Amino acid sequence: MVTFTAEHVALRKLVREFSEKEIGPYADEWEANGSFPAHELFPKLAELGLLGLEYDPAYGGQGADHLCTVILHEELGRVGPAGVALGIGIQTDMATPSLHRYGSEELKQRYLVPALNGEAVCAVAVTEPDSGSDVAALTTRAVRDGDDWVINGSKAYITNGTQADWICLLARTSGKPAGGAGGGVGLSQIIVPADTPGFQVSRKLDKLGMRSSDTAELTFTDARVPVANTIGEIDLGFYQQMSQFQNERLALSYAAVGGMETALTRTADYLKTRKVFDKPLIGNQHLAFTLAELSARLDVLRHYNYAAAEAYIRGEDVNRFATVGKLEAGRLAREIAATCLQFHGAIGYMEEMWTARYFRDSPVWSIGGGADEVMLYVLSRLDGYHA
Repeated sequence: MVTFTAEHVALRKLVREFSEKEIGPYADEWEANGSFPAHELFPKLAELGLLGLEYDPAYGGQGADHLCTVILHEELGRVGPAGVALGIGIQTDMATPSLHRYGSEELKQRYLVPALNGEAVCAVAVTEPDSGSDVAALTTRAVRDGDDWVINGSKAYITNGTQADWICLLARTSGKPAGGAGGGVGLSQIIVPADTPGFQVSRKLDKLGMRSSDTAELTFTDARVPVANTIGEIDLGFYQQMSQFQNERLALSYAAVGGMETALTRTADYLKTRKVFDKPLIGNQHLAFTLAELSARLDVLRHYNYAAAEAYIRGEDVNRFATVGKLEAGRLAREIAATCLQFHGAIGYMEEMWTARYFRDSPVWSIGGGADEVMLYVLSRLDGYHA
């Protein structure tokens, strides 16, 4: 059983209070705008040390343990809107882990430090219009020209894309696109500043849910950046990105748990006050039992996440933990969202009610960071269920 210290409890209180004050009240406004003001919100998070909890203090991090990351994302997911939690997660656990682990000192000083102090917004660009689940098949190419990379291609569905000051780009630096793990050699992670000539935000995408976060298509046309902007080893970026995906999937699972807990609590509160046939709806055994079962399954997932976090702290390979957690979080979130909306009846279907937004947001947990089917593909190979 995970033991949370007094410091962990204090951190949870800090994040919850921050979320309730600086995020929750603006949910409707940011949903309507299709974006939250990252350049205004991130400095406030950085002031509290929340953008680099586990990172080296030399770069503005806090040197905290991974349980602090669990708490951060649970609490951000609890308050909502989910799009803001996702945008913050990109900054903390999806675009920066490789830079922290493998980046040169110069890259860390130039790009990681501003990201952790809230001065720079970042994004990670892997998915392409014709290559998403099969990362090894991507075609955006960086060709070496002296001391520079010349980049051509496009990326799609990039969270924080319209606001990002720099992009952690995965591009092909040698070889040809080849599906499957065998095609991973020849890819590199490259930092691309947003003011690079030849880089542009092609368009801001209009999403079904997660509308409080901006999502973009990005285009690279002879975009030139120094080869020194390569994170880690040239041509080994596929493996670095796979490691970064583990952080992403864990963070998504943590955040989803926070959102689900809030959804069940708010639904139970509604059923206690809403009367049908002269008694509260919660008195209907089917409704009460359904919520109890969903709560039990959520508790299992929460403690699975905690086990994953402990394994991460021990330095173990958490690929299976991250994959299972992400898969189950996505499926359970969709089920809870549909149940909560249904139990609210007609009002639950109205945009004025939180259930509508939560229902629209919930599919992302099964898509972002690798679709359910990709998680099953990974698990089938980890567990030997393949030819």
